[in-house]
Amino acid sequence: MLSITLRQYEYVVAVAEARSVTAAAARLHVSQPSLSVAISRVEAILGERIFLRRKGSVIVVTPFGHRLVERAGQLLALARGLEGGAEAARPVVLGCFEDIAPWYLAPLLDRLEARVPGLSFRGQEGRFASLARDLAEGRVDVVLSYDIGFDARFERRKLRSVEPVAFLRQGHPLADLPAVTLEQLAAHPLILSSEGLSETYVQSLFEALGLTPQIAHRASSLELMRSFAAHGKGIGISYSNPPGSLSYDGGALVTRPIASPSAAADLFLFWSALRSDRPDLRPILSAITGFF
Repeated sequence: MLSITLRQYEYVVAVAEARSVTAAAARLHVSQPSLSVAISRVEAILGERIFLRRKGSVIVVTPFGHRLVERAGQLLALARGLEGGAEAARPVVLGCFEDIAPWYLAPLLDRLEARVPGLSFRGQEGRFASLARDLAEGRVDVVLSYDIGFDARFERRKLRSVEPVAFLRQGHPLADLPAVTLEQLAAHPLILSSEGLSETYVQSLFEALGLTPQIAHRASSLELMRSFAAHGKGIGISYSNPPGSLSYDGGALVTRPIASPSAAADLFLFWSALRSDRPDLRPILSAITGFF
């Protein structure tokens, strides 16, 4: 249990600002004796002098008192924010699955700033599990992602359907085809994302067709997957398709769409079901939906 109340900290800050118990008492609408007793109690609890009080002189704040007043002011500001101003001052956080963030996050922030004046916005990338957790716990307000790892706690709005692509080295037997299928890919070593939910999802696409994928490597990033593919370590599978035919290390790549209808995935906008009735959420959802 806390020994010092917020009200007592408020007394300390008021006396420090006024340099007078009399002036601070008038400002706080309390009696001067009550304020003096409260200050003495705080000093007794902390075991340090906050003020030097001399009859007929302006109150002097001790070095310890200056440090305490600064921290008490921060505490009181936080408390006031919790009572009403915190949500208004806090930026709206748009979360985005990390593989697609380079395509969407900056343009969407530009659009939100232009279409929803009066609010500030911040972007945050992440993986499926961390985005779902942050959305549930209020650290993120809306999330742009595939529907992987988002349960019934969240409302969702479909934005578009996305076909996956395969990354192959130049000269690969499948590289001359205009498109490839999951059946064709199952016959070759594959490179999947090391993100647990993503890997499980891609594997389920093969399993639904009675296929067993050969997983040669797992990549922690999209560009590592493309590099592995360019060096013939396997065929990369991704729902993100960067422009260009070279990996970061200069390896030559061929990118082909995966034409199996069951492989298409939907891109969604997610938000907490507990926030659906908030009117400030509607223009945000509308602005993001309009982008697609």
